[in-house]
Amino acid sequence: MRKRLIPRRTRPLMALLGTLALAAGGLAPAAAAYERGGPQVLLVCNGSTVACPSSSAQQYGTIQAAVDAARSGDWVLVWPGVYHEKATGEAGVLITTPGVHLRGLDRNRVVVDGSNGSAAQPCPADPALQDTTGRSGVVVSKADDVSIENLTVCNYLSGGSGSGGNEIWWNGGDGSGQIGLHGYHGAYLTATSGYGAADPNASMAQYGIFASNATGPAELAHTYASNMGDSDYYVGACRDICGVTLTDAHGQNSAIGFSGTNSGGYTIKDSEFDHNRTGIVANSLNNDDAPPPQNGSCPGDPQRSCTFIERNFIHDNNNANAPLSGLAGAVGAGIEISGGHGDTVRGNRIQQQGSWGVVLHDFPDSETPPPLSSCQGGTQLPGVCVFTSYGNVVAANEFSRNGFFGNPTNADVANESTTAPHNCFYGNHGTGGAALTSDPDSIQSGTVDGPPCGKGAGVGDDQLLFAELVCAAGFGPCPIPDAAYPQRTGLDLAPLRTQASMERPCTGLPRNAFCE
Repeated sequence: MRKRLIPRRTRPLMALLGTLALAAGGLAPAAAAYERGGPQVLLVCNGSTVACPSSSAQQYGTIQAAVDAARSGDWVLVWPGVYHEKATGEAGVLITTPGVHLRGLDRNRVVVDGSNGSAAQPCPADPALQDTTGRSGVVVSKADDVSIENLTVCNYLSGGSGSGGNEIWWNGGDGSGQIGLHGYHGAYLTATSGYGAADPNASMAQYGIFASNATGPAELAHTYASNMGDSDYYVGACRDICGVTLTDAHGQNSAIGFSGTNSGGYTIKDSEFDHNRTGIVANSLNNDDAPPPQNGSCPGDPQRSCTFIERNFIHDNNNANAPLSGLAGAVGAGIEISGGHGDTVRGNRIQQQGSWGVVLHDFPDSETPPPLSSCQGGTQLPGVCVFTSYGNVVAANEFSRNGFFGNPTNADVANESTTAPHNCFYGNHGTGGAALTSDPDSIQSGTVDGPPCGKGAGVGDDQLLFAELVCAAGFGPCPIPDAAYPQRTGLDLAPLRTQASMERPCTGLPRNAFCE
């Protein structure tokens, strides 16, 4: 593993931490200094990489012990170290108290590591050091308004039953079909794994930063995720009421950069997705992330969109060797809307996508539905629940060097669906005045899929494009004998990189010994 370098902006904090450690003998016990009149700061230090600054009744050796002692409104502040947290068989750290705030003092040096490795080598790649129990990392279970900030979570892997493998998870009731969590916040977070597996059935990290059955107001800001078998970021099971904004997110080297199953009412902006199999996927599935379908419209106003993918840099998502587990999007696609509707894709910069920069299509889901779902929001046909893609707007995006795999239909933008109200394309352009490539041709004209939105011809390529999508996703043979999409030849993981940490992690906290 590469040596972890300290970013320039965090050096003043490191100097402070070093001073505190050297002066440990002169610090008074924290618990005796503060009365329980308001929010408290519970201090966590295990001394695994940096000596603890003091001993006090308010200092805990594990994050879970501090979380268990915290009341609503309290802060759990974590000293730099590697924390091999394994509170339960399902979670490394389990938070069930609403309003708890978990914060590390340094994003890169507070590491919650699900492996059996050592503090000297966090997030290891060695298969012998992995824990395949099937835990997730830091899990917020049906607890409103919990914040997690300024730390790294890694190497929590799925088990043999397919459970676990979520690094950071706000869980409002997975599989329940109900919203059980309201309000959450994450910032300056890294979710990754130093270990991966080429076998899609093997234990691996599945999701980086995950929110399910949860609604806002919520924000995920200044985050990084990589090396996930499913997706770097996931927001699901909240249909049109997710209420979360992702900003300054960076997802790479995973099956999908962002996955939104049966979700809507969110914004992804000013972020970057690269070297995944697929960049961003908004999709409908007839599974336990009920209720389907994916709906980007505003609650109570189906004619207006409340789901925005905007001002992002999406490039080079052609990585067939990224970790992969279960369903995946089409390799080489920047943004894919699969059986979803009411979404707005605007003002993005989309480059170097081998298949399609943006592709919209219907989706015939053959998954056997759970009891709570019987083709909700779709059309039941023999053996499949068909979700149609309609009413999406793709506007004012800039495209460059897309469709270079050279297969039929590969292009900057593509639309398979013919469902009304039709998907609409306008104002999209190539870099430097280059012509926009599309399938069908002339997609932005009023006689194909251009304005007036929702009332155009709705031509769509529901023949060859659909067959190419099946081929690119690996679900079936290619319609053209010489069509070629990248195939897996090995495993490609992103290295663990230093990320920008909070400049002043003590800001806003009540008085405490770590921040003296």
